[in-house]
Amino acid sequence: QVQLVESGGGLVQAGGSLRLSCAASGRSISSHVMGWFRQAPGKEREFVAASTWSGGNSYYTDSVKGRFTLSRDDAENAVYLQMHSLEPQDTAIYYCAGGVGIFSGGDYRNDRKYVYWGQGTQVTVSS
Repeated sequence: QVQLVESGGGLVQAGGSLRLSCAASGRSISSHVMGWFRQAPGKEREFVAASTWSGGNSYYTDSVKGRFTLSRDDAENAVYLQMHSLEPQDTAIYYCAGGVGIFSGGDYRNDRKYVYWGQGTQVTVSS
């Protein structure tokens, strides 16, 4: 079992930056695909970014490409999401997630492939 705890959310003006952290405990995340998802009020949870277990490849939803960067530090057992040029439409609860098993193609964007979830951290971007 992997326990995930997110932090770093908050209120920021449009154009600002935030860095979300996800601290893992229970077991190493080094062999897990790790991802970030978000859920805005009244909307379904959506994929934001994911990293392969090796950290060699990262995937992003189109709306955050060039603005968000996922990184992972397996030695610290942590995952991060650096967010720049934030927009009001980025407002959501952000969740860290850990996947199990083999991922391919669209699996990284599929929240059903992730079995470990944090409690979420609120990000609010004001216009």
